[in-house]
Amino acid sequence: MKLSRRVEKLPSQFFASLAAKVTAAVKEGRDIINLGQGNPDQPTPPHIIHALQESAEDPITHKYSPFRGTDELKQAAAQFYKREYNVDLDPASEIAILFGSKIGLVELPLAVMNEGELMLLPDPGYPDYLSSVPLANVTYETFALLEENNFLPDYSALTAEQKKLAKLLYLNYPNNPTGAVATKEFFEETVALAEENNIGIVHDFAYGAIGFDGYQPVSFLQTKGAKDVGVELYTLSKTYNMAGWRVGFAAGNQDMIEAINILQDHLFVSLFPAVQKAAEEALLGDQGCVTSLVERYEQRRNTLMKECRRIGWEVTAPKGSFFAWLPVPKTYTSEEFADYLLKEADVAVAAGNGFGKSGEGYVRVGLLVDDDRIREAIQRIEKLQLFQK
Repeated sequence: MKLSRRVEKLPSQFFASLAAKVTAAVKEGRDIINLGQGNPDQPTPPHIIHALQESAEDPITHKYSPFRGTDELKQAAAQFYKREYNVDLDPASEIAILFGSKIGLVELPLAVMNEGELMLLPDPGYPDYLSSVPLANVTYETFALLEENNFLPDYSALTAEQKKLAKLLYLNYPNNPTGAVATKEFFEETVALAEENNIGIVHDFAYGAIGFDGYQPVSFLQTKGAKDVGVELYTLSKTYNMAGWRVGFAAGNQDMIEAINILQDHLFVSLFPAVQKAAEEALLGDQGCVTSLVERYEQRRNTLMKECRRIGWEVTAPKGSFFAWLPVPKTYTSEEFADYLLKEADVAVAAGNGFGKSGEGYVRVGLLVDDDRIREAIQRIEKLQLFQK
């Protein structure tokens, strides 16, 4: 049986091809230091696992969950946003439970756009944003995130036609892949753009807990008028090391939340109730694990920056996320440099062009191995004599 045209048009999985290269190198018996991944390396905190275990032993969790998730988890999400961001949310109408935030990012164009309508996506940006384009049969154009603008979009560069036609605009701060962060003023500008042009805003807040040097990332929903124009997607994957648990939620605009819920009514019967119970514990329980995790990532960031600068690699420290966005030597493309490091230094990084045209000239490095391995990776790169001290 042939694939549908929708499936045939899906983009190739950038991270799958990167993983294949690393796997092939490991099978050759090489000691690969993998800085290209985005998979948290620490275990889920014990109190969250215990909540799952207890709930899984209760036969009531073995039944179908409510289609739109448990009231308790939606209430926990609302309490979390009030505690962390002083944002008031109605659990019943302003929160949708997701099988991880990626699901919501791909679902939204299916839920609120018609065929042929336009969405605006960041470049560089998370590659899976593109998955919804053929699935929803919509069109997309990109806006550049440039270093000279702190990797924030310049809305004045959008054309009148783009602003007239766009139905959704995606943002992601702290940013993957650049590690850049947003300001309150930027989000105010974003709300004004959305209100003036009737554009729905989708803020991917996957790294919302991870800010450095005392900085707490700003929630889009903290901005006056944000709930009138958009939604924010939060995942427990990064904040609580729950990547494999596949649990998150969307919060904000009631119409967009209802659209997600209606679509999911036809696709899912919500998450395993025990996972939802564990997610409640994550959001409302002891947050010391989050503080320790952010401190760990900040220490790793500091180690990476110190080592890069020691060998003459001029780098800018990220202010959030668990990624660093590092410039490649001028004689290489991003992909050439990434392939060279894997071949000659047994160090894997993600080529910047895999995140979009504007990612050319950079590689993404994850802070997802311990300090000793970060030092060793840079020592291996040092031996290649690519940088001037």
